[in-house]
Amino acid sequence: MQTANQQFYRSFFAIVIPIAIQNLINSLVGMADTVMLGFVSQTAMASCSLAGQVHFILNMIYGGLAAGITMLAAQYWGRQNLTAIQHILAIGVKLAAAVGVLFFVGTVFFPTLLMRIYTDDPAMIESGAVYLNTVGWSYLFMGLSHPYLSVMKSIERVKASTLINSSALLLNILLNAMFLFGWIPGIPPMGIRGVALATVLSRVIEFSLCLIDGARYKKLRLTPKLFLLHNPVLWRDFIRYSLPALGNEFVWGLAFSMYSVIMGRLGEDLVAANSIMSNMRNLASVLGFGVANGTAILLGKSIGIVDMDRAEKDARRLLWLTFASALLGSVVILAVHPILANTMTLTQQAKEYLQIMVWISAVYVLGPAMNTCWICGVFRAGGDSRFGFLCDLIDMWVVFVPLGFLAAFVFQLPPMWVYALLSLDEFAKMPVVYHRYRQKKWLRNITRDIT
Repeated sequence: MQTANQQFYRSFFAIVIPIAIQNLINSLVGMADTVMLGFVSQTAMASCSLAGQVHFILNMIYGGLAAGITMLAAQYWGRQNLTAIQHILAIGVKLAAAVGVLFFVGTVFFPTLLMRIYTDDPAMIESGAVYLNTVGWSYLFMGLSHPYLSVMKSIERVKASTLINSSALLLNILLNAMFLFGWIPGIPPMGIRGVALATVLSRVIEFSLCLIDGARYKKLRLTPKLFLLHNPVLWRDFIRYSLPALGNEFVWGLAFSMYSVIMGRLGEDLVAANSIMSNMRNLASVLGFGVANGTAILLGKSIGIVDMDRAEKDARRLLWLTFASALLGSVVILAVHPILANTMTLTQQAKEYLQIMVWISAVYVLGPAMNTCWICGVFRAGGDSRFGFLCDLIDMWVVFVPLGFLAAFVFQLPPMWVYALLSLDEFAKMPVVYHRYRQKKWLRNITRDIT
């Protein structure tokens, strides 16, 4: 018979490692885009990075919806209530599909207007608009597949979810190269539009794999009937717990997007260096964020069966594992940056910026990993999503976004001083987040008797 420790680590590796692999491949897609476009031109690489901020905001919204799905579905999974989980999937699909349509309209019909938010450089606006005009079609499919994959993870079908998402992402990398460099006979090199087209096709494949998986699993699947399902009790619970999480992801993501707005007006060299650094940060964070995201599932299941002692003990373990993973991420940044810096065409100024960013980011990655484990993992496992929203709203929008604009455009500080200032945001809120953790208000069962 397994001990409690053995059960914990078995569940940990079964859930967290596949999520970390999925995060890794997702990061590799972004890195592949950057590296490949770096061979085309610095302008193409920088404009794709800025255009990607629209996708980043969409991902933050989907992250908020996924948080609502996970908070409820993980606890209901603890009670083995698949009927309730099907209704939760229906709510997620309806909301995510509506958001996908909205972003589709914005990127396909108004790409130039969106690019002007991030930069006033005509070359980057034109190149980024080409990317957005094509990639916007992928959002129609993401709105359907994303909630399904979130539910799969919540009911511990993490391996299947990872296999579907990772297959699509690996295909994305392959198609990137084929379209970007003209490796398909009869099709000329497509440049930045080819990168966008690769994303669209990979999302179509991902959606198709979700349909196939649902047909085989049978208990939960994507069908038009989901749009007709409605449970008022679960709808109210979903709104109650997911809206703060959605607001949290949105204000956090939009603030990061504002950081890009600030840097986008400090020159192409800074944007290009930050594009590379962002990918290195993502690569360094895959394991830490994997632990943090798996935390909500592991703890939610324990809370759902009202095993609070186990949930509290597991939370401490997961936080230490997140910290260790973040330290490993710092090492990754220091090890990988010489390779990336020497494989792409950068100006001397961009290389100097990148060198400074590396040392700042090697410390920075500790902050978001720990805060994500607390806010998005531990707190949300028990439905405590409002705190994270208020914390990030104050930390980023009351303090750091205004400070960033003042530093860049009023005091006109050097770009690296602005970058360093914006990298303090996660550490500024950490004492408050830790105090909330010690209060234990997150140890709550939020399930109901749903039939």
